[in-house]
Amino acid sequence: METALAKTPQKRQVMFLAILLLLWEAGSEAVRYSIPEETESGYSVANLAKDLGLRVGELATRSARIHYKGDKELLQLDIKTGNLLLYEKLDREVMCGTTEPCILHFQLLLENPVQFYQTDLQLTDINDHSPEFPEREMLLKIPEGTQPGTVFPLKIAQDFDIGSNTVQNYTISSNSHFHVATHNRGDGRKYPELVLDKALDREERPELSLTLTALDGGAPPRSGTTTVRIVVLDNNDNAPEFLQSLYEVQVPENSPLNSLVVAVSARDLDAGAYGSVAYALFQGDEVTQPFVIDEKTGEIRLKRALDFEATPYYNVEIVATDGGGFSGKCTVAIEVMDVNDNAPELTMSTLSSPTPENAPETVVAVFSVSDPDSGDNGRMICSIQNDLPFLLKPTLKNFYTLVTQRALDRESQAEYNITITVTDLGTPRLKTEHNITVLVSDVNDNAPAFTQTSYTLFVRENNSPALHIGSVSATDRDSGTNAQVTYSLLPPQDPHLPLVSLVSINADNGHLFALRSLDYEALQEFEFRVGATDRGSPELSSEALVRVLVLDTNDNSPFVLYPLQNGSAPCTELVPRAAEPGYLVTKVVAVDGDSGQNAWLSYQLLKATEPGLFGVWAHNGEVRTARLLSERDAAKHRLVVLVKDNGEPPRSATATLHMLLVDGFSQPYLPLAEAAPAQAQADSLTVYLVVALASVSSLFLFSVLLFVAVRLCRRSRAASVGRRSVPEGPFPGHLVDVSGTGTLSQSYQYEVCLTGDSGTGEFKFLKPIIPNLLPQGAGEEIGKTAAFRNNFGLN
Repeated sequence: METALAKTPQKRQVMFLAILLLLWEAGSEAVRYSIPEETESGYSVANLAKDLGLRVGELATRSARIHYKGDKELLQLDIKTGNLLLYEKLDREVMCGTTEPCILHFQLLLENPVQFYQTDLQLTDINDHSPEFPEREMLLKIPEGTQPGTVFPLKIAQDFDIGSNTVQNYTISSNSHFHVATHNRGDGRKYPELVLDKALDREERPELSLTLTALDGGAPPRSGTTTVRIVVLDNNDNAPEFLQSLYEVQVPENSPLNSLVVAVSARDLDAGAYGSVAYALFQGDEVTQPFVIDEKTGEIRLKRALDFEATPYYNVEIVATDGGGFSGKCTVAIEVMDVNDNAPELTMSTLSSPTPENAPETVVAVFSVSDPDSGDNGRMICSIQNDLPFLLKPTLKNFYTLVTQRALDRESQAEYNITITVTDLGTPRLKTEHNITVLVSDVNDNAPAFTQTSYTLFVRENNSPALHIGSVSATDRDSGTNAQVTYSLLPPQDPHLPLVSLVSINADNGHLFALRSLDYEALQEFEFRVGATDRGSPELSSEALVRVLVLDTNDNSPFVLYPLQNGSAPCTELVPRAAEPGYLVTKVVAVDGDSGQNAWLSYQLLKATEPGLFGVWAHNGEVRTARLLSERDAAKHRLVVLVKDNGEPPRSATATLHMLLVDGFSQPYLPLAEAAPAQAQADSLTVYLVVALASVSSLFLFSVLLFVAVRLCRRSRAASVGRRSVPEGPFPGHLVDVSGTGTLSQSYQYEVCLTGDSGTGEFKFLKPIIPNLLPQGAGEEIGKTAAFRNNFGLN
């Protein structure tokens, strides 16, 4: 019997070790439940069998039980129903202290076969603790005359609850001298400060007693109080001031006892007892604090061993008080460091750089890692950035290869800065970062690309040969010789375009030059294509369209069409003396071979025999009378009209007009050059008048007969003109009817043709249809006069 009993514990130990091994290798996810603290015992947390997908009867047959560290029985399993029951009340503050969240880890153990499930129980906080001050009374010594606004630190209240259930606000009993301000500390806790609102007078009131209340944020809220006794002292002008308001210190958890943590220092500008400073722990809780401070030197030393797992950091408040009762406060933030004193090491064995683009999976680097620490502190994991086209592949023990995940594109990214991070599994984790740069070598996989698909260049006519007229530019995303671009002219699509004699291109930079002087009137625009070829293997190329527009310059002077200025007999305009002011005498017609504003013409009267008698309209060249004519005005007048274009600089031409004032159009033409006696002139006029009347009568009858013939002829001519495809111009008709007004006493018809696309009125030909009805020479001159007068609105 004793032997059997002795063997039973050994079997249990073996079984427990086996279970631990299985627990180590298992990787199932934990089932988590949550209940408030202080829940009554026997409370059903959950149906564990249902949540884990187990049959209720299976719990009994497989000896299911709940295990918690330390063999504490906090939960129990009802194997009949599968319910997980609370064995006793759980106090979150006892179980976890200030740790949040408070999670208790349990394991469900099953036998036959051995299996385990991880179960977590989270305890949520309830407001079951009231704030408590460390002392029932606080003593403050404040000199009289202290300026309002002065702040005096107060000790905080302790509340073992967490979150909103801990201390949220401080208040003080109503008084006329002080109010309390609540502030947040670095660790989330709130602390009070007493603020002086009204100066104290020791003679009036040497001592005050106030009640400080701490309120938590629970529902309903809980509170705690303490008495603040204020003793009014005589003047002490300066309070101690620490050199730093916050001291941050890191202390290894294996630091020996009595080792120096940090030395704080405060100074007081007062002299004597008021200038001497004494240091103390402000909260005065030396039982829970593992530190002690020297009241004279301010050195904080370790009096009790630190435990990182129990308390990873401390916030210690230090107060410095002078002999007059003034004090200053600082905070010392102490972080307890876990011991993991060796960082991983990385040794690079091979590094291949540059790596060609467009290549499949390529080995870039081979390296090994090591860490002299043991356990989790010596286990390592390697990683690189997630946004890189590379992969880390483990090979032999602690050896890794860095390979490309896909084909690289140098044009997208020419180099990669890769950070290999080696991290151990210690606490805290230590890591080593190794930076490498991988360059990507170029392959000629991009053709040159012009900055524009088409270019438009502007060149003024009459340019000098070899003039730089513009540039084309192409870029190649490759590098080196693969990106060197050569430019060339491509054969023109128009075989009649002498491109090689018009422009040339610099093969290196794409500059375009005009080889000869261009004439706008001969060639207004032309286009061609240029090519860009790189020097890679194989060569890649592209092309772009270049359009050259020749800009007009003012290189043509106005040309006077009417009256003709060819040195022949001058044309004389007859003006009746009875003409009203504004009477249209004639019209100067001129054209300009240029275009645009260079062809805009203006007219002005340059010279006149009698200024003020005639005027010239500036925009259309119409010559009109400026006033009424009288018998005192001379019969003969000579006008010089200046025709000027709008170019820069402007060019001009002149037209000379001869005017003859007559009493009526029945008065014959008088040669102005003769100077006959008055009686001879009267006889000659009589003869001319008779001849003119007879001629007019005859011509009128003949004109009536010809009218019908002319109308028929006009229809046949219109059809023939349509077949000849005469270009359309601004004047629709081809026959001009000249009535017997102005300087003519007969009616004539002239055929007037304008050249196509002539916005300036260039005449192709001007020919009278009935030339034999007038004397030789006179018919042509009068015909031209009548035609221009009729076409340009002189009648």
